Amino acid sequence: MNTPNRIRLRTIVTIACACAWLPAQDTTAPKAPAEGTLTQFLDRNSKDVGPQVARLTQEVFLLKTELIVSNFRQEYSDRIRLQRVTFPANTADKEAIPGYIFTPTKMTPGKKHAALVMVHGGNHIQLTAEWFPWIAAAIERGYVVMYPEYRGSSGHDETIYENNYGVTDLADTLASAAYLAGKDFVDPARLGIFGHSRGGMITLRSLQVEPKRFAAAVQVAGLSDIVAFMGYKSEARRQDIAAQKNFGGKLPDKNLPAYIAISPAFHVEKIQSPVLLLSTTGDKTVPYQLHNKRVAEALKAHGKTYAEHLYDNAPGGHEFLFVDSPEGRDSMKRTFDWFEKHLKP
Repeated sequence: MNTPNRIRLRTIVTIACACAWLPAQDTTAPKAPAEGTLTQFLDRNSKDVGPQVARLTQEVFLLKTELIVSNFRQEYSDRIRLQRVTFPANTADKEAIPGYIFTPTKMTPGKKHAALVMVHGGNHIQLTAEWFPWIAAAIERGYVVMYPEYRGSSGHDETIYENNYGVTDLADTLASAAYLAGKDFVDPARLGIFGHSRGGMITLRSLQVEPKRFAAAVQVAGLSDIVAFMGYKSEARRQDIAAQKNFGGKLPDKNLPAYIAISPAFHVEKIQSPVLLLSTTGDKTVPYQLHNKRVAEALKAHGKTYAEHLYDNAPGGHEFLFVDSPEGRDSMKRTFDWFEKHLKP
């Protein structure tokens, strides 16, 4: 990334941090709307501070998206084609979901590629430069890549920004996999999924909800038990998650079944695909003992095909896979060795 773009992106991120407050949004598993139901958008002409800040926040995120896309194309356009796509949700509301498909610039006509769905984590996060080396590495190894911006992501306006943990994010990721599998340059029998953090939660839930969709999976520092997660997060974060309609505005002590239902640690027996788990000690976001350690033990107990590797206090902690360190490089090697074994690109 050149210096002017770095400065512009840093400025945008600074503004976004200053304006990151948004009113709590009421979300639920989408139902088919009654005919005549209208979409409610943020008021662009409001003179009140709250709506003005909310609108400005979305505009900043939209601008960040344009810069990220521009930066990727400047750096990789000689060998990777980035296609911005909008694919149909598989939920009753028929929402249009944004995403990206990455392919080699030169495609062999008629060739069907192994493919990967890459799932980002975070709360209101989007495609960032940290993912560029992973996408490039996948393309260099013969894969095509789908990167869905599921509902709960930033950078695509307020409809996509709305969060619903374990519901719309999962649905949109599975819809992206179906969309990718339908492309004439993709072999649907050689489809893999790779996710980090919240994306790791979505990865394991995808294997549990559609056990025959993916031929292999890699989950890195995944959020595996949201009941445990809610036990150690700040009160503000707990209330933000509980406010989503899937949880009925209630914390786990008042609505435990809803939290169990979306936690992959409680449904490991449904997994059929080979899974690689990568973690590190010292992870302050999803501690190994509460998340991947339990998943690995459950995979073993149920006789599943899996492998795991635990790094010792890897640089970057929860974000170790994005750090240019021995552990970061090793995580990439292990990931693509796993996919090569099961997907044969």
